Amino acid sequence: MPGMTQDLPPWTLARVLAFHPSANWPFLIGCVLLLGLYLTGVVRLRRRGDSWPVGRTVAWVLGVLTVALVTTTGLEEYGMQMLSAHMLQHMVLSMFSPIILLMGAPITLALRTLPSGGRGGHGPRELLVSLLHSRYMKVISHPAFTLPLFIASLYGLYFTSLFDFLMRSTLGHELMMVHFLGVGMLFFWPIMGVDPGPHRPGHLMRMLELFIGMPFHAFFGIAVMMSSGLMVQTFAHPAASLGVNPLSDQKMAGGLAWAFSEIPTFIVLIALTFQWAKSEERLSRRKDRTADRDGDKELNAYNDYLANLQRRSGAQQQG
Repeated sequence: MPGMTQDLPPWTLARVLAFHPSANWPFLIGCVLLLGLYLTGVVRLRRRGDSWPVGRTVAWVLGVLTVALVTTTGLEEYGMQMLSAHMLQHMVLSMFSPIILLMGAPITLALRTLPSGGRGGHGPRELLVSLLHSRYMKVISHPAFTLPLFIASLYGLYFTSLFDFLMRSTLGHELMMVHFLGVGMLFFWPIMGVDPGPHRPGHLMRMLELFIGMPFHAFFGIAVMMSSGLMVQTFAHPAASLGVNPLSDQKMAGGLAWAFSEIPTFIVLIALTFQWAKSEERLSRRKDRTADRDGDKELNAYNDYLANLQRRSGAQQQG
């Protein structure tokens, strides 16, 4: 139960990674469902003879596993008494898991596998398409909404009494974990650009959106590390068996927050670079096919234009 002090042994990697009876069961069930639904979609595609990149499946599985790793293992229990453990959960759920999950292209898979309502019908696929094109989705996926939400999820939570209030109940803790994951998915969805969406900026704009948000995240980590007092009271009195100094643990939590501002930047930049290269390659192939069909009409027209300019220049000089 959040807020209750229980005797826990000092945390080790084995204790943190081991499955624990106090696991976050809603998240465990949710992870199983996410894996099952995704793999069902992949199998359905395979059975009808369609292909689906193995890399996307691997990314989705790894993404779900990272969510399970921080919510259904011993880390969940330590996260109730140590800010550093809680911050690790927060950073993984909001900064790492969303990126890996989005690489799995779940919306694209759903659009290819959900049943259609037929001509003039309104099946699951049509409902999803309608949602993607809705005004609501345009608003919540726009940087003017996602960026302030991403920043407020840090400063508005830890620098106010909201965090202590939420940690008083299991429901509050669950909502916080869901919020971390949801905000991360919303923020990185248009930046990753793997799935279709109402907001699809170019590659340079995606990088700009990423670089705008990350400094706020890094500054948050530095502010936590340099704080001379405890920011939250939930972790003011950890179990004596942990042998943890709350202020030192808070500094470690700040260090984790600062470090995680670099990790997603590195991963996303690599992904965007590959996407950009593939996009240019597809554009080049498209132009080559067009040139083959029309006998390179565009290039010939440009050459004629240059020749015409040269003739006019010669005529002017002779005159």
